[in-house]
Amino acid sequence: MAKSKDNTPAFMVHDCALAALATGKRAQSLRELRELLRDIHPGCIYYHFWGVLMRPRFDNPEYLNDFAEWARHGLHDQMLAERLAVINPAEFSDMEDLRSELIEQIETRLDETESVPWSKPDQEFHFIRSNIVVFDTHRRIEAPKDLAIVTPQMSQGSIFYHFIDARRRTPDSIDDFQAWIRAFGQEYEGLVNQIRDIDPYFVTLRELRTQLAAVMKQYFRGKKS
Repeated sequence: MAKSKDNTPAFMVHDCALAALATGKRAQSLRELRELLRDIHPGCIYYHFWGVLMRPRFDNPEYLNDFAEWARHGLHDQMLAERLAVINPAEFSDMEDLRSELIEQIETRLDETESVPWSKPDQEFHFIRSNIVVFDTHRRIEAPKDLAIVTPQMSQGSIFYHFIDARRRTPDSIDDFQAWIRAFGQEYEGLVNQIRDIDPYFVTLRELRTQLAAVMKQYFRGKKS
């Protein structure tokens, strides 16, 4: 494994894709959705929130997760759609906490309505599970300052893998950039804090890459002065 001058392992840049897998489970009513959510594989919840970022979409989509999208266009329940749309998965420690929040919002809505919302048969909610396929780009970063050069060139898949999916892999549930920079000690604490403040959910991957690149460029420009 390549290492930097101070013996810290080099940052290995990876790319990724999400492989969508049909589960065969589907809901036609809000009550059915709630019941399926109780036991559905956490990979489904991950896909219907984070997976949206990896699919081709308009720059300003109406809803950023599939549950809110279905509530609005499948069940025609705008109030529920708006409540589900503001759920930010980055604020939850794991998929189980996110699952609980989803179920709580749905149960609240069921308690408020006299009749259970149903969708048409051709507008059922289909649960999809995803597997992440990871590719080694064979690009290595040896020093934090090089992030300012390499990050703008990263693919959207690389940004997703290192800034979003990493939260499932790192011990502290943080992105790979923070985890790697921390290994260099307190010198880069300011950069770590700025990266931590970036919200990865309510933007596109392209916008997220731009934000990361801007933070790194500005930080290292300041280090030279």
